[in-house]
Amino acid sequence: MAVYRSDPELFFLKECANEDLKLLVDILTTDPKDKCTRYTETLTSDSEYKKYYPNHKAYWQSIAAELQTYGGSTIGNILRGNQGVPYREILTDVCDKMKVNYNKNAAIELIEMNLLLKMLEESMEKMSEDELNQFVRNMGIELTNPTPELVIMALQTSIKLSGFAAYQLATTVLASILKILGITASFGTYILLSQAIKVISGPIGWAVSSAWLVSDIAGPAYRVTIPSCIIIAYMRQKHLYEKKQKENGAIQT
Repeated sequence: MAVYRSDPELFFLKECANEDLKLLVDILTTDPKDKCTRYTETLTSDSEYKKYYPNHKAYWQSIAAELQTYGGSTIGNILRGNQGVPYREILTDVCDKMKVNYNKNAAIELIEMNLLLKMLEESMEKMSEDELNQFVRNMGIELTNPTPELVIMALQTSIKLSGFAAYQLATTVLASILKILGITASFGTYILLSQAIKVISGPIGWAVSSAWLVSDIAGPAYRVTIPSCIIIAYMRQKHLYEKKQKENGAIQT
């Protein structure tokens, strides 16, 4: 059974919506290809899971522990007393596999954004001029003659200035991943993600599929850790955006 190790980068999970945590639980426990339970998973045998499911917030540490073990080797986890590795190590390992340029000492949300931007960058290289223009319009970016380089620069600027831009980017990439994997989101999450589907239809979906094939060849662990990092990046940006909205509301009041 996976044992949770204290991880500040994952503390926010206890404040996330159950419908979002379910996405993470699903990818940790079920192989989306054949819809069968992963033979390596231990979460569904966890006493907290059995006691609280589907109130995922009540057993968030068990969820985090399961993810941490996917990031470590089997022998390493055993030597650590069935503990895996911190989320930051999982994320940077994914970034290395996806050839993402990042600063290992940066804030965790910045590293996650670099991963998402990398996926977008690869997708835009496959777009025609018309597709790129459509993508820019859907993302709300004002560029007369967009190129992949200019779009990435514009997105980076928007993310620095607006929490909503980061939230939109995370939602867009998550929608693509769920569409590719055939994972069904809850109604509330689906309504949100369906608004992002128009952005990721066509070339961006193909690009993420290509990235997925790379991870597929690399081994089964990446088929869990890559989408898990994307789901967590989405949840973190949603959490940060909603927290900021509440703070602004309190100030205005």
